[in-house]
Amino acid sequence: MSAPGPDRDGREPAASEAARAIEAAGTDEREWAAWTAPGEWPEPALPEGPVLVLAAHPDDEVLGFGGTAARLAAERREVHVLTATDGEASHPGSRVLPPEALARARRRELAEALDALGVDRRTRHRLALADTRVGAHETVLARTVAELLRSTGAGLCVAPWRGDLHADHEAVGRAARTAAASVGVPLWQYPVWMWHWAVPEDARVPWTRCHRLPLSAAQQARKRAAVRRFRTQTAPLPDHPAVILPPEELAHHQRDFETVIVETDLS
Repeated sequence: MSAPGPDRDGREPAASEAARAIEAAGTDEREWAAWTAPGEWPEPALPEGPVLVLAAHPDDEVLGFGGTAARLAAERREVHVLTATDGEASHPGSRVLPPEALARARRRELAEALDALGVDRRTRHRLALADTRVGAHETVLARTVAELLRSTGAGLCVAPWRGDLHADHEAVGRAARTAAASVGVPLWQYPVWMWHWAVPEDARVPWTRCHRLPLSAAQQARKRAAVRRFRTQTAPLPDHPAVILPPEELAHHQRDFETVIVETDLS
């Protein structure tokens, strides 16, 4: 993850609104666990062919879809991962890990995490767009995603949810929607920050399009192992004592299922 950035036009109010929502005290995982609705969500059928998983920052794909990616890899399904940024803005002002060093660290962490999930090193792709500024490159990103969907023969595109209240996540989600529509590939979107700022029955969330992907004990273990690789995000830095992904935030992503919002109209 990284700090919220401006929206696609560079307007700061969107970033400020997102920052307030993300920096505020979030919804406790116990409240989500007590909500019975997810037990009724259908399980979507995984289409045939390779799967392309998109992420705004190194760790998004693991938090939102890591368990299912591990399942696909174990089934010897081809899993392609495209990471839009190197996440160099997650610790602004740090002298311990300035942006270039942080980008290198996060690339290493992602490589280790994808190894833990079993994702083939030959199917990993990197764009190195500016962290917090993905919206400024949305057209290029959509074109790149469409080209990758075609070249890999992907039968499914998976991306961050375009309503996640994080400018980069939303930009990747919108670009994925544009690309999937142009190629004619189904699109699933996974929430990341939504579990923090939303509450059960929240009117801002399209619950009727939510589906659940059950995870076996082995898939959960692989996902936990992958998440542990993101040391810059799960532990404090000497000059950044606030942890990006503290235990209460990670709890949202350590369930025995993952959630995707299935796009039903890509016209």
